[in-house]
Parts: sequence; structure tokens; C-alpha cells
Amino acid sequence: MEEKRFTKSLCENVLLFQQAFDESMDFVLREFEITGTKAALITMDGLVNKQTIAQSILNPILNAATAAFSDTEKYRYIRDHALATVEQLQVVDFADALDKLMAGFALLLLDGSADLLAFGVQGFDFRSVSEPENETTQRGSKEGFVEPYQVNASMIRRRLRTPDLKFERMTVGSESNTAIALCYLRSAVSDTLLQRIRANIHKIPLKTVFAAGYLSPFLEKGGIFNDVGYTERPDTVCGKIAEGRVAVLVDGTPNVLIIPYLFVENFQSFDDYINPPYFATFVRWLKYFSFFLSMFLPGLYVAAVTFHPEVIPDALLRKIVLAEASTPLPVLAEAFLVTILYEIMREAGLRVQKPLGQAVSIVGGLVIGESAVNAGIVGSLTLMIIALATLASYATPKLYEAAGAMRMLLLLLGGLFGIWGITLGFCAVLIEICGRSVYGVPFTAPLSPFRLSAMRDVLIRANWKTLSKHAAVVQNMPGAEAPATEDQKNDRKGN
Repeated sequence: MEEKRFTKSLCENVLLFQQAFDESMDFVLREFEITGTKAALITMDGLVNKQTIAQSILNPILNAATAAFSDTEKYRYIRDHALATVEQLQVVDFADALDKLMAGFALLLLDGSADLLAFGVQGFDFRSVSEPENETTQRGSKEGFVEPYQVNASMIRRRLRTPDLKFERMTVGSESNTAIALCYLRSAVSDTLLQRIRANIHKIPLKTVFAAGYLSPFLEKGGIFNDVGYTERPDTVCGKIAEGRVAVLVDGTPNVLIIPYLFVENFQSFDDYINPPYFATFVRWLKYFSFFLSMFLPGLYVAAVTFHPEVIPDALLRKIVLAEASTPLPVLAEAFLVTILYEIMREAGLRVQKPLGQAVSIVGGLVIGESAVNAGIVGSLTLMIIALATLASYATPKLYEAAGAMRMLLLLLGGLFGIWGITLGFCAVLIEICGRSVYGVPFTAPLSPFRLSAMRDVLIRANWKTLSKHAAVVQNMPGAEAPATEDQKNDRKGN
């Protein structure tokens, strides 16, 4: 937008806004006089608190003893003395005024002044703070992020009461002008990491941004596995930024992005740090096992039945042969068909109304599955294998998409080339993720490059006495490129 400066003419300044919001029903203009000086108050209906405007802006201004002041003196008096109960900003150009206006500020214009005053009187409705839908916890906080990013920032600030916590405001989307905030601990974050994230955000070419998911493709390298994380929990964000990461808050979405995000973090949850260490370690290993089971089980089953029947016990092999003899499709086609059917049922359960979601899952899983087996379309063992793999993928919800893609890939390779196809496919993916760097930190750290001391929160979950002795800072990960601060270097020596 071409930069426009305000003049000292109230009529000209008001005309700028009227032309910009021509025929817009939510544009509110109120003209009045302040002891003989013409003035105007501009707001957007639905974004402001009318009671606050009346009590904290209009009443003090109209009751101020400014009759003997000139127009310029009245502006200075209002700016410096009349209003002390609301946030106040000085605005000098039209683009900044539009940004403030659509963020819920009220704009005060006075005849004879080329500057505007913006008052923070936001009063729009939003969903109340409630428990996160996708990241529930048994004994932790029940607070989850909501849509306004200012509220989300306050929840983070309440948990990290230190001046080192910084919020850096930016805007994305040439038309939506969506507000975002970079959240980090100044004492923990790397300057290199901050610079790279800022540069990537400035390069985003989108016209509109309505959710955090719009930004993530521009902040990560892409691939099967995500290297930008999501969370709905303020306590999780606080833990991540304490480790030197950067959180990206996007106005209008209850999800916060975490950068950088490493592979091992997909198996960690907030409950791990509340439950006893032995139980948290057991659950974490269950997640590891479930992830690999969801990826490999269908492919290994199809490969064994098609190419390597000698590895199957004779009793089980006879049952498989009898079951497959009554079906018209080869086992690879059966597995693909059942996998697609499960994905259809899952998508249907997510998109329909919540009361119907459970019914859809029950009807799809039991009725259709049993009918398909009885009709001889698919084998019962194939149905069970795919169901078990799909169920296992729910144990690691952050990896559901990646596990699903890998499951289909390994299923295809196993059905066409046997165990050698699965081995080559897995090795190719392993090489790709081991060679990936996320903002200067290896994606698979601290597994590769390996650091034994870091396994206390990867392969196991050590007790807090052990974890508290070695602060986990992302720049200290083995193979990290980003330079560490002096405090971080001292911590590295302690490791």
C-alpha cells in the first residue's frame, strides 16, 4: 500500500477512511466537538468494547477543561493527561492506522492535528479457555490455547515470569495482515535461529493466512516427517522455549508452532514429566513399538505371504492359504483396499457431527468389516493386520500422517519386491531423515549424531533430579550448527 500521511484537516483525514471502507457496514464514524474543536472517533463494529469507549475515552475527553486551549494544545493535553486508563498509541500514517483499526483500536482524530491517537479498547468475543481437545493430560493443566494470540501470549507469560521472555510481533498475508508473534527466551535462543526464522517469515508470499498450518510449509524443508511442531498446550510451549526453541503464535488459531522440532519429540508428551519415571519410560517404549508396528506390519505380512511363506509357521500358513483361497483379490490388493476403507471411515468420523462420529466408527469397523469377511471379499487375517497397524498409529498422533505414508510405501514395496523392497525403502527414508538439518540442528539428534548423556530423556525418562542437572538446550545437541551463548556453552561443558 502506498504510504499516506495525515494532514491537519479533519475532513481530509476522515475522507481517507470513508474511501477505504466505502459501503462497509461495520465501519463506525462518530463526529463531535471538544470545546469548539471538531473531532471524530472511528471504530470497527464488533471489535471494540463500547462501554470502555464511553467511560474511558468519550467522558474524559468531553469533560476535560480545554476551552482555552488551541487545537494543537488540546491534542497534546488529551495525549498526555486526559486518558490514562487505556492503552494509547500515536499514529502518523494511514497504513498504521488501518492496522490498528482492524486490530480493535479506536482512532481519535482532531481538526488541526496531523497525528491520530489509537486506544486499545478491544472487546470482540472469543472462545473461553478450555482443555485441549488433542493433548489431554491426567494430572496437568487443563488450559489450552484459544484463537486470539494475545490471550495465548498471556498464558505463556503467566508461566514464565521472567523479563527474558520476549514476544516479537510481525504480520503475514498481504491482504489478511494476520498478526503473529515470535516467542522465545532471550537467554536461551540462538541469534542464528531467530534470524533464519525471521527471514523465512518475510519471504512468505501468501495473501491470506488464517491458521498456523498456512505458515509451516514455508518454515520447514518438507518431506514425510514434519520438522515444525504443533501444540495446544501453554505448558508444552514454555518447556520448549526454555530449551532454546522459538514458538510462533498465529492470531486466529489455537495451535502454536514450535521451531525447531526434532524426531524424538514426537514420542514425548506432557504426561511423561508428571508420571513416575518407570511408567513414563514404559509408555515411551510403547510409543516406539507402536510407531514401527504401524509402519512395518502390513508390508511384512504381505511380503511374507507373497514371497517368503517359509518364515510363517505351518499351522498359521495353512489358515492363511485357506482364507486367501476364498477371496478374489491377491493379498496386496486386499491390504490396500482395507487400508483405504479404514482411512475413509476415519475421515468420515472426523467430519460428521460429534454425536455421529462414534456411530460411524462402530458401523464401519464392525458391520462393514465383518460383512466383507463373510462375503469373501477380504481375508479375516488381512483385516486384523491392517486394523492392528491403524490402531497402533493412534499411539503417536503427531506421526499419524507420516506413519500412514510409510505404511502405504512399505506395503507397496513389500507386495512387489518382498523383504528386500521393504529394506531398501526403509533405508532410503532413514538416510533422508538422518541427513536432514532443522535450522542447524540434526533432525534425528540426539540419536544421530549419538550422545549417550542425552538418552536420559529419549530412550528413558530419567527422574527430575537427574534431568535438572543437565539442562536440555537445543543448540547443545550433537552436530548443531547454531552458536550457543556463554550460558549454553557452560551447560555443554556440564554434559
